[in-house]
Amino acid sequence: MAKKKKKGKEIKRKLLHKYRLVILNENTFEEKISFKLSRLNVFITGSICIVCLIALTTLLIAFTPLREYIPGYSSTKLKRQATELTYKSDSLVTVLNYTNKYLDNIRKVLNGDIANNQMNRDSLFEQFKLDPASVDLTPIKEDSILRAQVELEDKYNLFERTDKNVNQILFPPINGSVSQDYDPKTKHYAIDIVAAKGTPVKSVADGTVIFSEWTSETGYVIIVEHKEGLLSVYKHNGSLSKAQGDLVRAGEVIASVGNTGELSTGPHLHFELWNNSSPANPRDYIDFK
Repeated sequence: MAKKKKKGKEIKRKLLHKYRLVILNENTFEEKISFKLSRLNVFITGSICIVCLIALTTLLIAFTPLREYIPGYSSTKLKRQATELTYKSDSLVTVLNYTNKYLDNIRKVLNGDIANNQMNRDSLFEQFKLDPASVDLTPIKEDSILRAQVELEDKYNLFERTDKNVNQILFPPINGSVSQDYDPKTKHYAIDIVAAKGTPVKSVADGTVIFSEWTSETGYVIIVEHKEGLLSVYKHNGSLSKAQGDLVRAGEVIASVGNTGELSTGPHLHFELWNNSSPANPRDYIDFK
């Protein structure tokens, strides 16, 4: 027991024993600086320095670009680019799905294969829209004022019809006699207009050409997309003056009357109108003289 106490006192003495650290001038032996130290002081000071050094190194790695040089860490720039590419690819997939469904709908228009006359374009893209139930649609004062202004402007909108007797709200594609009228019962969603071969066919309104090709059954076909979900379709043309993607104005020549396609029985224009993917009677929009 006495040995242990003696050993403990010896260790304590060694730890607390004072030493002097002197810095001398080598030539004159003049004392410049001196420090009183003990083993315990040196140990504590060294430990604190090591901890501070480790903390400083950790902070430099965590909050500066130096971490990019450590294996396992990726560049901030690369992360940002990867995030942007992820958003872009997701948007492109959505646009691609939207376009494919839209092209399928156009194909049905071309083939005349309509299973439901009440087909709604909005329902085809429901999966790309927000759930209205999750949105607060309670109108505010500013919204009510805006709605009133829009309703006033819509009174003069060429694409909105408030009366089936409204005349000349669209430009007539050609002048000629109607040989076959619009008849949804027989699935004839068009008006056939007889005219001389080569007669210019004009766009009924401003729009964009979304289809301009040859088909075996209906010959040269051109389809123009207008605003407000309106499509105008021109079939059995002799030639086409516009290509897909072209912008056209109301009354601009886009084709010429012909007798092309297996279903054609003579020079005429097979003219269709589609409103939000549903067939519409062209007479409700155009005054055929």
